[in-house]
Amino acid sequence: MNIETIKDNVDLIQYDDRSIYIVGTAHVSEVSADLAEEVIREQCPDSVAVELCDARYTSLKNPDRWKDMDIVSVIRGGKSYVLLAQLMLAGFQKKLGDQLKIKPGAEMMRAIEVAEDIGSKTVLADRDIRTTLKRTWSSLGFFGMMKLLFSMIFGLFSTQEIDEKEIERLKESDALEELMKEFSDALPGVRTALIDERDQYLAGKIKAAPGNTVVAIVGAGHVPGIKSCFAKDIDLEKLEKLPKPKKLTKALAWFIPCLVLGMFIYGFSNSGAEKSYEMAATWFWWNGGLGALGSLLALGHPLTILAAFVASPFTSLNPFIAGGWVAGLVEALIRKPR
Repeated sequence: MNIETIKDNVDLIQYDDRSIYIVGTAHVSEVSADLAEEVIREQCPDSVAVELCDARYTSLKNPDRWKDMDIVSVIRGGKSYVLLAQLMLAGFQKKLGDQLKIKPGAEMMRAIEVAEDIGSKTVLADRDIRTTLKRTWSSLGFFGMMKLLFSMIFGLFSTQEIDEKEIERLKESDALEELMKEFSDALPGVRTALIDERDQYLAGKIKAAPGNTVVAIVGAGHVPGIKSCFAKDIDLEKLEKLPKPKKLTKALAWFIPCLVLGMFIYGFSNSGAEKSYEMAATWFWWNGGLGALGSLLALGHPLTILAAFVASPFTSLNPFIAGGWVAGLVEALIRKPR
């Protein structure tokens, strides 16, 4: 394998009698979109690989697609966290676009358009964002999950403006990479799933792209990682594999309900029905009250608040159903998100 830089932000990898051009883009720069088009038209490649997964491509193509989703089906299917992640990414992209006066991902969409124009095959080379999030989530403990969640929410709703120095730095990144970097800065332990694995995945998909000449359009931040692991054997199936729930997590999911029920039984057998009633009432009011408070803070409909109040004491004893799912389902039935 031989690697050489043929011009600024363009590397040529000669591998197994194939020519693979890696174009490192500044995702928020019109110059990058022009560079992507220039290299593709010059090389007329068999394939053009872009740093997008199907979900992100669809999001860029139709940013408001979520408005037409059947939110009820999403919640029933247990995919509410996926929708949340996509909305956060869309919000982050819009925030960058508004402040930088550009449209993030424009160079990827330009590359796809040019590839279609000259008859090259398009390869969506990035790993599904949902898989990345699931693998990241599984690597965290409870407090890590909470820190990640608050970091995401704080970053989304922060009103802090980006100064000129930060704008110049952002011209060497993209929305997803910035979001991933915020996570890895807050929780260094998640870097493997968020960044390193994606570098490997991109390299594997680029190598697997059909044809002798391939042009790959990726964020400049990924180029060093792709080049360093390009000659290695990369198991894409392993990187796509969803992690199995940890045995300890499963055990804890059942331990708490069993502990609470055991306390009720113990109270009944040692203190009588009256004491058990008091314990059950305390459990009901505390769980119901906190569930209702959560819905109230989320500006839920009064019926959603009521549903959260009634459901929370029971869903807390069932590891398969979350009180938030019940509240979310009721809210979606009453007021379809706009």
